[in-house]
Amino acid sequence: RLLKEGRHDLSLESVWLEGFAISITLIFALGPQNVFVLRQGLMKNHVFISCLVCAFSDALLIAAGVLGVGAFISEIEEIQIGISIFACLFLTTYGVMRLNSALNPVGMEVNLEETKSVKTTIMAGLAFTYLNPHVYVDTLLLIGGASSRYVGDEQLFFGLGAASASFIFFFSLGYGAKLMSPILNNAKSWRIIDLIIAAIMFSIAGFIISPYLALGII
Repeated sequence: RLLKEGRHDLSLESVWLEGFAISITLIFALGPQNVFVLRQGLMKNHVFISCLVCAFSDALLIAAGVLGVGAFISEIEEIQIGISIFACLFLTTYGVMRLNSALNPVGMEVNLEETKSVKTTIMAGLAFTYLNPHVYVDTLLLIGGASSRYVGDEQLFFGLGAASASFIFFFSLGYGAKLMSPILNNAKSWRIIDLIIAAIMFSIAGFIISPYLALGII
């Protein structure tokens, strides 16, 4: 494939880091999973199982994207280019949204209603994950599509990096909730967070589209 032949070889560490960076940026945005895990952490209520359910679910969807959708589109150059363009536009748009959010920052409000049982916690975690349509765009389309630029060990390490981000983020959020709650309820802190997310989004969008621009494909 033209793109694969045209790019420079990357170390497995840098590929792992790319997968980690894309995943952590997507998952860090305020969403239902994050609020659920944060609430459980603040309540100290089934924190481990809450983090595990969300992280494992994300890892499962990432694996499906990398090994399924990613493997399919890697064989079709036109689809690969289309996915990269879509990912670039999506990330750029999301970066603009975060900039807009930074202009009117709000803290994270958490409902401290207690979850009764482990079963209820598991079901809630699954619902917050699989009933959120945005998670499929992140894992199957964006992460899966980005992984299609790699083959073999590189693709594996990209997926591991992306999955690692989910585990690190959710367990850090759950067990660090007590320490993070003053920050997450501070609007000024979210302005800084949103600005950082926007910068990362724009950087990743440029990284995804730049090989095609350099080869004159786009």
